[in-house]
Amino acid sequence: MAVAAERLPSLEILVRDPDGFTIWTGPPFSNGEPKVKLEKIPCSTTKFSENGSKLMVVRSDCVITIYDSRNLVEIRSFQVPNLLAASISPCGTYVQTFQKPASPQDKNVVLWKIETGESVYQVFQKNMTKATWPSIRFSSDEAIACRLATNEVQFFDSQDFYKGIVHRLRVPGIAAFEASKNPGSHVAVFVPESKGMPGNVQIFACAKDLQSQPFARKSFFRCSSVQLNWSHGSTGLLVVVQSDVDKTNQSYYGETKLNYLTTDGTYEGLVPLRKDGPVHDVQWSYSGKEFAVVYGFMPAMATIFDKKCNPLLELGTGPYNTIRWNPRGKFICLAGFGNLPGDMAFWDYLEKKKLGATKAELSVTSEWSPDGLYFMTATTAPRLQVDNGIKIFHHNGSLCFKKMFDKLFQADWKPESPDKFSDIAELLKAVDLNKLEDTTKQGQGSKTAQSSSKAAALNPSVQKPAAYRPPHAKAAAAVQAELFGVSPAGEMSKNALKNKKKREKQREKKAAEAASAAGGT
Repeated sequence: MAVAAERLPSLEILVRDPDGFTIWTGPPFSNGEPKVKLEKIPCSTTKFSENGSKLMVVRSDCVITIYDSRNLVEIRSFQVPNLLAASISPCGTYVQTFQKPASPQDKNVVLWKIETGESVYQVFQKNMTKATWPSIRFSSDEAIACRLATNEVQFFDSQDFYKGIVHRLRVPGIAAFEASKNPGSHVAVFVPESKGMPGNVQIFACAKDLQSQPFARKSFFRCSSVQLNWSHGSTGLLVVVQSDVDKTNQSYYGETKLNYLTTDGTYEGLVPLRKDGPVHDVQWSYSGKEFAVVYGFMPAMATIFDKKCNPLLELGTGPYNTIRWNPRGKFICLAGFGNLPGDMAFWDYLEKKKLGATKAELSVTSEWSPDGLYFMTATTAPRLQVDNGIKIFHHNGSLCFKKMFDKLFQADWKPESPDKFSDIAELLKAVDLNKLEDTTKQGQGSKTAQSSSKAAALNPSVQKPAAYRPPHAKAAAAVQAELFGVSPAGEMSKNALKNKKKREKQREKKAAEAASAAGGT
């Protein structure tokens, strides 16, 4: 067990504040505090590749530095004048940059190969929006690379960009697309409604020979935008359809519907939700066999469905708008962040039971650790300028670590494949063993503190400070003294004591008279 534990990848946390970024060792912490693995380096932006193999760091002087995440050694540096944005590919093979264009002739989007430092593709792009950046999109395995253009999706050879565009998928009116994750076999495209024609989402194969017809298609009216969520395994697609106007006048923020499509065409339709209202959040499990949805007017409802849209588990209702499924598929965190008070409920999905509940107010970001045992929330700027900090919770909601910052910009786990870690049951045993050892050490170290506290308790000369009493409580005590003859300190006044003695004498006199009358009879 000990040998196997040594081979496991260690958890690491990237922390960025106004002075730059640093790398911490992740939990479990030996002395309750993380160790600094990399001293602070000045920067303006940082981003891990999706597989965690590379770290991209952008400095304020438009220099992009690529680090090997295993040993945090610099492996490549790019000087890009007038840099506005940068993105790293999922496997850390390429870096994509967007520069401020001087003229339409300037090819301001450049794709760089990290290994050689060469520019392998350039194109002009007028502006940068959520739908058009990154300009070239990769699947998680980098098997496909494609780009959104007017009325088409352009495909490239991800191993050789010098070939240019290898084929095109014509989709008139296309506004957005999303490549499947792993494997990179399909692409989903969105066409908004226009001139009385409904909007639609279609699924196409990425292979040129299979693109003559869509594998699945769903049309809908009242559609302003969509969120496309591919499953792990690329077999299912969840589509959150958003409309700016709610014709039922139940929501100021418009109307949302959740649709589900499969690549084999077996399901194309709405997900049967049991409560009216917006769809707050959706997330697939790591296996791709289930997905979780938070939906409905507050208090919102949370349900887990299988691949055929059959409900498997109800997680109840509450002030929730966020759901996070841990990478191992066992634990789920249901939370209410943003404008909600930060309630969190932790569930064991496999055992179908609730493990605990807590709060993390003002959280901006939240994510499970790669091993699936810890949940980290962070309050970051510029979203919130006060109470910035990091909180790390155990899988059952108990607080593991907390640190506050004057200003915090970013807090991220270093990505790792969940398959690299041991079975979740073995990891839990190892964590419990570490807790037991820490508790034993703390117990031995606190014996002197316990003896000193006992001595202080036996010393009558030591008085405890009086508890704080707010002004309104003092005023209430004064009124009580006037009405009932009790002083604020709890002692009776002289008049009250005199009246009490009179009442006692009257009671004694009455009792004596009653006794003599009973004896005479």
